[in-house]
Amino acid sequence: MLSFIGQFLTLNEFAVLAMFLGFIWMLFRGIPVAMALVGISLVFVLIAEFFLDPFRGQLRDIIEFDRTGINYQRLQALSARLFGNIVQNPVLVALPMFIFMGLMLDQSGVAQRMMHAMQKLFGGLRGGLSLTVLLIGIILAASTGVIGASVTLLGVMALPAMMKQDYSKPIATGTIASAGTLGILIPPSIMLVIMSDQLAISLGDLFMGALFPGLLLGALYIIFIVIYGIINPSAMPAPERTEAVGWAEVKEVLLAVVPPMLLILLVLGSIFAGYATPTEASGLGAMGATLLALANGKLSFGVLRDVSRSTLNTAGYIVGIFLAANFFALVLRRYGGDEIVQNLVLSAFEDPYLTVAIILFIVFLLGFLLDWIEITIIIMPLMLPIILALDLAIPGFDQVRDPSVVWFAILVAVTLQTSFLTPPVGFALFYLKGVCPPGVSLSHIYKGVIPFVILQLVGLFIVFEFPALTTWLPSVAYGD
Repeated sequence: MLSFIGQFLTLNEFAVLAMFLGFIWMLFRGIPVAMALVGISLVFVLIAEFFLDPFRGQLRDIIEFDRTGINYQRLQALSARLFGNIVQNPVLVALPMFIFMGLMLDQSGVAQRMMHAMQKLFGGLRGGLSLTVLLIGIILAASTGVIGASVTLLGVMALPAMMKQDYSKPIATGTIASAGTLGILIPPSIMLVIMSDQLAISLGDLFMGALFPGLLLGALYIIFIVIYGIINPSAMPAPERTEAVGWAEVKEVLLAVVPPMLLILLVLGSIFAGYATPTEASGLGAMGATLLALANGKLSFGVLRDVSRSTLNTAGYIVGIFLAANFFALVLRRYGGDEIVQNLVLSAFEDPYLTVAIILFIVFLLGFLLDWIEITIIIMPLMLPIILALDLAIPGFDQVRDPSVVWFAILVAVTLQTSFLTPPVGFALFYLKGVCPPGVSLSHIYKGVIPFVILQLVGLFIVFEFPALTTWLPSVAYGD
């Protein structure tokens, strides 16, 4: 068997392929991601140490012991490599702060106030509730960045009203699920924080680069809802009786929207103007969200305790995957995995843009099976040398460092938005199903998200064809 495989793959290539397939197999067995990464890594460490003569002794520093005893100096070096780089990285400090900010806003009552105000303003229009959900989704995306909180909140607030107004179940659930996923792209986004660390590029560049693509997706959703309401009016009927909209309703909307918009200005504006780093801005955002909760009378010891506990759980989950993925990447590199992947991709296609398109297609397929965190942490570092080696003419306007990497990161971020809406791992689908009223099934949600996944792919194509959408704003924001 090994001799047959050896006709097509070298020992290194076979080991790298087996590591990835073994990891996927463990996930399908229901093993937690972090455990699967560590488990498959340890298996291949032992295989290399005890069974593969060409590798014997080369990976011993990974498991940190030899036949004469434990090497404590190497053990300490490994601990610093796997854990120290994470806790000492100032960029990753923004991660729990942005998570805290989003969860606190979920408790502050801001979104509920916006929903009630916008329902009065747009509820009388055909498709008005869908437009309300999308507009609130865009505002929440720019102020929270936490997908679970956004989808759940929009589902609880909007879905009962949409069902009462006889909206089509697929279009109602699809609108809510897609609007909630905008938070993973529109800054501040925890995905972009992790990408900044994995690709060693400026978080400010990523935040600024993702703003136009995120707003583009929001605009595509709104255009679709308007056109769909015209083509199929029975799917989004207008209410039979509506009150005239006056200045009182407009004033109520402004009072509901201004506080979160000020928070967005505080966070993104301070980064834009260069007054604060993204890490410092995350602290301002967390403080601002807490003050909003206090102003709305929603802040209490119980709320603060619950938000802090949820922040700790979410950040701990991500850091746990970070540690496991670092271990996985360390073993993979010792097998020459990064060079193998790089040579394979670069030799397969001559056109550099076709190479990027194939990578994005692979990321899209992986989104059906893996969470965005695993894809970001495992795949992005492997793709970085490939993108740097390609001759990509991406405009940096003489200000953006590594514009091709910024463009590629935003493309991957747009692609990974689909992972929240594609089964079987589409988390937005299950967040929404958990708050759906009786009569709304998972099949309704699956049907509803299909057009929005297509719109995400349309947005991806636009960003691919017009890379200046991702690099012009960083060049203006940080240019001399």
